[in-house]
Amino acid sequence: METVIEAIGLSKSWGRTQAVQNLDLKVYRGEFLALLGANGAGKTTTLECVLGTAKKDAGTISILGMDPVRDRKAIFERVGVQFQQGAFQEKIRVDEACRVQASLYRTSSDWEELLERFGLADKRRSLVADLSGGEKQKLMIVLALIPDPDLLFLDELTTGLDPRSRRTVWEILLEFKRQGKTALITSHFMDEVEHLCDRVIILRRGRVVEEDTCANLIEKYQTKNLEDAFLAIAEEDEFTTTQEELA
Repeated sequence: METVIEAIGLSKSWGRTQAVQNLDLKVYRGEFLALLGANGAGKTTTLECVLGTAKKDAGTISILGMDPVRDRKAIFERVGVQFQQGAFQEKIRVDEACRVQASLYRTSSDWEELLERFGLADKRRSLVADLSGGEKQKLMIVLALIPDPDLLFLDELTTGLDPRSRRTVWEILLEFKRQGKTALITSHFMDEVEHLCDRVIILRRGRVVEEDTCANLIEKYQTKNLEDAFLAIAEEDEFTTTQEELA
């Protein structure tokens, strides 16, 4: 299998806080991999370091066979990014934001079609400032898909969306996946991860505590779904941490 993302020994601190500790990560072509963990577990920091938007303290990283810092321009042409904290120019219109995004790439998807599919066609002349939180979230995903990327980075992709919109996003991403494309995702919605992702990596305090398929984790922890398995892992981690502190 072709490796699309590889990180070896990745570490990153923010001040005195060790956000990611000696993390190894591989994502293969055509795979959707989810990074899971409680708030502060290191998920977003891992995404930022892998993408090169945050400077790692240690380790090596490769995206599509390239260095995310040295080969930033070449990677930019093939990657779509949606971060949890999206930055918008509030006084720009939706259609203007899409045109600007498309202009940055040699080739791009039909952004008007994307707006239609995401239920934003009637908002194309609206200011970004006038969109609801859910509409802004969908716009961030549209902007990530405009470059027709080989690889997507999606950080809490459906936070703030209603159930129907979440399902629409899932369907579009599964089409993306069927094209043989790849995604690295963070999410707090375990049903979403179970529906979309082939494998999961569960982080605690920046360290990997589990890495497997959804089905294998459900079987291992003898639960009905991934959410129950995730909670069982969290309880086990809390017990282990307490025992270590008492030793």
